[in-house]
Amino acid sequence: MQFGVLGSGIIGLTTALELQQQFPSAQVSIIADRFNEDTVSYVAAGIFRPGTSFMGPTQEITQQWMTDAFNYWDELRRSKEAPLAGVCQLSGYIYSRTSPSIVRNHFIEKLLPVYRRATDEELRLCQGGWKYGSFFTTCLTESRLFLPYATNKFLENGGQVVRQHVKNFFDVQQNFDVLVNCTGMGAKELCNDQHLVPIRGQVLKVRAPWIKTAFYGDYDTYVLPGFETVTLGGCRQFDSYNTEWCKYDSMAIKERCYDLLPSLKKAEIVRECVGLRPHRAIVRVEPELVTNAEGRRLKVVHNYGHGGYGVTTAPGTAKYAVKIVREMLAGNSKL
Repeated sequence: MQFGVLGSGIIGLTTALELQQQFPSAQVSIIADRFNEDTVSYVAAGIFRPGTSFMGPTQEITQQWMTDAFNYWDELRRSKEAPLAGVCQLSGYIYSRTSPSIVRNHFIEKLLPVYRRATDEELRLCQGGWKYGSFFTTCLTESRLFLPYATNKFLENGGQVVRQHVKNFFDVQQNFDVLVNCTGMGAKELCNDQHLVPIRGQVLKVRAPWIKTAFYGDYDTYVLPGFETVTLGGCRQFDSYNTEWCKYDSMAIKERCYDLLPSLKKAEIVRECVGLRPHRAIVRVEPELVTNAEGRRLKVVHNYGHGGYGVTTAPGTAKYAVKIVREMLAGNSKL
């Protein structure tokens, strides 16, 4: 049995590892032209906190993705490999002056070990006159550590890595039993998918070791401590393909984050990063039988369109995608 995985970001790697786990005797290959620091995943802050608008094919399936993903990250966090994998526990606050619904999250309120209303005293921890707030405890995955960890694990399991830019599914040299498409924004060209839209994000990575708690405010403002740096964000620019750093976005992020936590003004800026999140209103995890002009057929399972929640949901959608792979091989998939 031979499987190919297109893409080596967090979606591709978790999918490849899941294939190795479910099909231990199979040969799994990752085919990509970008790895580690060249992927969008590398920029991500990696906190397990999905957006409430995130959506799979059904509400039930989406919730299952969340449950499977959190269990994966939490199990890894509890293991002795956690520091190497870059997974830790993190607590934080979500604040809003606008609406109590902003600080609620139906996906994770019952899933996380702690998700509760913030006290009046906690609302005053940060400047801003916050009216509403929640406190929660979750997992954080530092992609800068997890991506090489997952790659090494994949190779140790006998996986192969092929460096190739794939413009067409039939460009792939090997005859795979199933090809899993985890190409993120690359799927726009590969699948001619007009529903896939980039949401541009920009963040600052600063050295602020005294920040041990995550904070969210209105207008996509967040402060997320990681293993070595603290991520300050952010912005969500719909349908923007600009991968260049913007000084005006940087100024706005600093202003909002410094207002939230004035001590950040003395933090050293380590780097500034830009990424294009591959957003789809309904995340695409489904089978397709692709046929070319010569009549050659290829079994494909798509797994892309996670937007800014790739790290959060990757293990959950990987598990679901591999379930579809098994159904395709058994002839039970709904094509």
